[in-house]
Amino acid sequence: MGEISIQKLEPKNAELLSKVARKAYSDHYPGLWHDHGKWYTEKYFSVDRLTDELNDLNAIFYLAYYNGKPAGFLKLNINAPLEGFEDNKALELERIYLNKDAAGKHIGRDLVELTFKIAQENNKEIVWLKAMDTSEGPIAFYKKMGFTITGIHRLKHPLMKEELRGMVIMIKRL
Repeated sequence: MGEISIQKLEPKNAELLSKVARKAYSDHYPGLWHDHGKWYTEKYFSVDRLTDELNDLNAIFYLAYYNGKPAGFLKLNINAPLEGFEDNKALELERIYLNKDAAGKHIGRDLVELTFKIAQENNKEIVWLKAMDTSEGPIAFYKKMGFTITGIHRLKHPLMKEELRGMVIMIKRL
């Protein structure tokens, strides 16, 4: 195994985050889109958008490195209400994207364990996330990390293929 390190990001890191996010997303999800994800990555991973998100006090971003090279990122929303739970007791793991060549190196595990630690430090009772319902590998990974499926969600992005818009909602009680 190589060396994994994780760095908390600041607004000044938006350009690097944009590059890493676009690469990681493009490695896994172009098949969801009629335009291969161009619209999504331009909208959600632009430097301006990520600068705004990095300035949001409710959001925290981390960049994962493998052997000194960027391998993926994590975005958490500290106060993220989920139906059925007290508003201030839930933390959302909004995004965790890794480059294709980072798979199987325990980077995802380390990022999820960091998520649990941050949730506990912020007195959260649950961590929740949404995963594509067609993503068997990630769903199995989250189950291995203690998450259970508790609901479904449907995306409404206009350029996304209709049959691939389903998501599952998963939670982990702390």
